[in-house]
Amino acid sequence: RPMTAKCPLLLAGFALVLLGGCAQLPSNESDRVARLWVQPGPGAQEAPPAQAPGTRLSPWQHQTFPGKRRNQYAYVWRDGRPAMGVSSESGISAMRQTMNQAPSSLGLIRFSWKVDRLIADADLQQAGKEDSPVRLVLVFDGDRSRFSARDAMLSELARAVTGEELPYATLMYVWSNQLPEGTVVNNRRTERIRKLVIQSGADGVNRWLDYERDIRADYERVFGEPPGALRAVAVMTDTDNTGSAVQAWYGPVQLRPQAAP
Repeated sequence: RPMTAKCPLLLAGFALVLLGGCAQLPSNESDRVARLWVQPGPGAQEAPPAQAPGTRLSPWQHQTFPGKRRNQYAYVWRDGRPAMGVSSESGISAMRQTMNQAPSSLGLIRFSWKVDRLIADADLQQAGKEDSPVRLVLVFDGDRSRFSARDAMLSELARAVTGEELPYATLMYVWSNQLPEGTVVNNRRTERIRKLVIQSGADGVNRWLDYERDIRADYERVFGEPPGALRAVAVMTDTDNTGSAVQAWYGPVQLRPQAAP
């Protein structure tokens, strides 16, 4: 579909994608995913690890777009790993977990993904082709008084449409067909959503790729300022613009303290 059809929903309603209005998986499945995805121990076995007494986990929630075909997400084991599998066919939706992690405690984020193919026509810089087989999305709080007039207008529109404001800042780790690693892609309609390419080209297709990123360093590089509180983490696959089909798998997302010097 043309970019103009997607942008009002992705930008004006971005709070719906990452901070609000979600359709949860069945509670038993959501609990299994939460137990497995929140700080899993090394060498996790097929049985989900026991939840520590007193631990309260925020479940991962399936977030959908009104009028858009939703992806199919499911807890699976892939190549001996616990994973969130996703099947997307001309669709877009996300799995997200809310939190409120203070800036002072931001450290490393570890995650992994695997895709069966790239989206041949996808181009993160071209209107109407901005699909991606995998994304890891970080949503941050901040001082909205610093919004540009345009972003303030988008935030108010988002509030009117979804009941939630546009997040102060959204950083996406993405896989690009052609852009080199390290490229920062700014959204054309708002300064508050930016993508950082961490994988480029077809090398790595059909195998697990593991990452460890310094959240603060990446945020400061991409936005040029210190980060605010981390409010949500999400994984998102989208194929709606190009009308493509893709399967992908996401490993557990782990937040870790910064390594000592």
